[in-house]
Amino acid sequence: MGDPTNGSGTLPDYEGSLDEIPDTTQGCTFFAATIVIGAVLVVIMLVCGVGNCLFIASLLRFKQLRNLTNILIANLAVSDVLVAAVCCPFLLDYYVVKKLSWDHGLLLCAAINYLRTVSLYVSTNALLAIAMDRYSAILHPLKPRMTSRTASCVILAVWIVPVLISIPSAYMTSETPYPHRGGQNHKTFCAQIWPVDQQVFYRSYFLLVFALEFVSPVTVMAVCYTCISRHLWSKGVPGVQTDQIRRRRHKRRRMVVVLILVLVAYVLCWAPYYGFALLRDFYPTLISRGRNSLVAFYIIECIAMSNAVINTFFFVSVQKNRNSAKKARNFPLRLVSFVARRSMDDGEGRTSSLRATEEGDNS
Repeated sequence: MGDPTNGSGTLPDYEGSLDEIPDTTQGCTFFAATIVIGAVLVVIMLVCGVGNCLFIASLLRFKQLRNLTNILIANLAVSDVLVAAVCCPFLLDYYVVKKLSWDHGLLLCAAINYLRTVSLYVSTNALLAIAMDRYSAILHPLKPRMTSRTASCVILAVWIVPVLISIPSAYMTSETPYPHRGGQNHKTFCAQIWPVDQQVFYRSYFLLVFALEFVSPVTVMAVCYTCISRHLWSKGVPGVQTDQIRRRRHKRRRMVVVLILVLVAYVLCWAPYYGFALLRDFYPTLISRGRNSLVAFYIIECIAMSNAVINTFFFVSVQKNRNSAKKARNFPLRLVSFVARRSMDDGEGRTSSLRATEEGDNS
């Protein structure tokens, strides 16, 4: 599902008519794939659904957590929650229960594909904005921080760009019947189907998205964190090294390490997805046309989706928040973000209307 193709009347990764397509759902390979896919989807629903909802609840309850970095992480959390709560149940039914058959109508088919695409690009843009915010806060601490209006524009852009560039993915989504078990039954394939005469448009669209939502963000984030790392690990701090300065520098380093690990996880999860799509759409002869090639893509797709789980583990920690303990004693899990605590302790990431208290600096 969600697998774009530029064929007309054919399924992805296969050439010829629909009647000649081998039954992908038969055999041990597909059975093993359904176990992997099902496990990943269930973990996404549990970890991302519950973990991110608790993080969002903590921001709504405690004003002192609402700095710019946390708000950006909250946008990432919202996009992951939408996928976990809305998309994953349908995907579990499509991949595992119905074994690649969509029975929920064209409208939901297009909506689920669209929401998944928007969520991916929102997550990417949020990670990019976090990297740029950290770069500004650490390398240029004396420069004026974002105003509330600028911060609002950044958050709006995090969502508006994905909403607009994902429209073709919904428009080109269709339901395609294909034979099953020797043609006795038919299943319905839910995916983007691009006509052959629009191949140039599809490839141009794919390259635009690939450059805009993968290559460029990864490059910018890598540059930002490289500069930040050089600043924190290579350059000394002028003046007397007090315990407070050393603690703050240590906290910044830990925060940057977490963000670098998030970037590495993002690349490791999504690079195979984009790599497979590039080979399939531009060098199809390099990919086997056997029945298992489509199964391989679905496994790669689920690995990519699992990046949301990794982000949740990195960003969310269920532990006692030293900075809000007095106000949070009745909150069951006292949920805070790892990056949130670090940014609050540093006194960074605040806008004129997203102020955090100074309790963390005095504790």
